[in-house]
Amino acid sequence: MLWFLGCLLFAPPPTSVLFSADGDQTFFREQWRYERFRKGWPRNEQRIVALFHEKALNPQAGRLYLRAFKQDQVIEIWMAPDAQAPFQLLAAVPVCALSGRLGPKRKQGDLQIPEGRYFIDRFNPASSYHLSLGINYPNRCDRILGDPVDPGDLIFIHGRCVTIGCLPIQDQPIEFLYSLCVAARVNGQKKIMVDIFPTRLDDAGMKKLIEERPAHRAFWENLQPLYRAFERTRRPAKVTCGRDGRYRTL
Repeated sequence: MLWFLGCLLFAPPPTSVLFSADGDQTFFREQWRYERFRKGWPRNEQRIVALFHEKALNPQAGRLYLRAFKQDQVIEIWMAPDAQAPFQLLAAVPVCALSGRLGPKRKQGDLQIPEGRYFIDRFNPASSYHLSLGINYPNRCDRILGDPVDPGDLIFIHGRCVTIGCLPIQDQPIEFLYSLCVAARVNGQKKIMVDIFPTRLDDAGMKKLIEERPAHRAFWENLQPLYRAFERTRRPAKVTCGRDGRYRTL
């Protein structure tokens, strides 16, 4: 059987060992309408299945978590076997270009890459940058501390290798990460958490940051408990945003 989309003819979406029986097939069918996703899915599905087998993880029950380090130019991809278990490192992909300087994003046009606690809120299979995953900047803390008129928006992890405030990882890596996130979304993970840090916020990293950019000391000291909690427990800290725009760990 073939599916029609306007004048386009294509095969129906396949079943996958990555999906649970009660997974959100409607979401997968929406993604399958786009050629870029359809072409990349088979090879990335195979890679994901092999990686999950190597790590002894159940792809149908796993939970994704992403950590980005701007200075290190890397996005770490972590997976937990279920909602209660600690995470283990699945893969890491390089960020191929940066804009702005270390420190938070505060307004439209400042070229800054945000720093803080976010989640994936959009899947764009027709991106101008191959594929892209939207990040929910500005979050509540950003709205409190950022420009009251225009704190900026439209922050993505995407393909290609250009940026004015996003995290570009080139085309093949975004296909892999996008496919992982699609699988997680199909299996019921509504929010894929993304923590963006200036660098690794251990004592040495903090000391160097504060020496180089003392104006952001209070902000980075507020972020550090998020970093330390995950290093200690391999679980993302539960946080909320206070009225002063500072993160509060729960």
